Amino acid sequence: MKHPGIGMTSQRTRARLVERLFEQGIKDVRVLEVIRSTPRHLFLDEALAHRAYEDAALPIGFNQTLSQPYIVARMTELLLGGGRPRRVLEIGTGSGYQTAVLAALVDEVFSVERIRGLQDKARGRLRELGIHNVSLRHADGFQGWADKGPFDGILTTAAPLAIPQDLCAQLAPGGRLVIPAGPEQSQQLYVVTRLEQGFDTRAIEPVRFVPLLPGTLR
Repeated sequence: MKHPGIGMTSQRTRARLVERLFEQGIKDVRVLEVIRSTPRHLFLDEALAHRAYEDAALPIGFNQTLSQPYIVARMTELLLGGGRPRRVLEIGTGSGYQTAVLAALVDEVFSVERIRGLQDKARGRLRELGIHNVSLRHADGFQGWADKGPFDGILTTAAPLAIPQDLCAQLAPGGRLVIPAGPEQSQQLYVVTRLEQGFDTRAIEPVRFVPLLPGTLR
């Protein structure tokens, strides 16, 4: 579903962003096309909408951020790297932007958010865009969503200090977990793949994410 942009949200502005992502190493054409066609400005407060197609992280309230497009594209590309996942768990719905990108590329997205205020806004945006293959849950992200698993892919938009074993356990055989982890100043992006016996964990690149916190907030 494509949404014509206006002003700073024009197709030309989006195309320039996609060109920059390609130059930075994002090669999956499915991911680039979805980034181009997803109206990122709709996931920001109006005062920041004019910055939507910069390759920058932007605040969304509640001390949370909308990840920069490069990171959204990179994590999505890594998730798809093992084949097209059917069922994906997202930890940290946030604004709903990453959720919308995933929803265009997989069959079903199950997204957990600990902050009710963020989740309510995201639900409204996804509904407005006619995205119907997403289920939302207000819960502690460390727990995942076990009764909807196992998942072909899990993507986490905030960083725990260490990779949670509860999330690894919810991967289907061959499934991938894409997750930032580590203390704030030295986080790495990891891909964890579930093997027949155990897990393969690969460090990808240094990143900077808000911390993944336990519990829930209204």
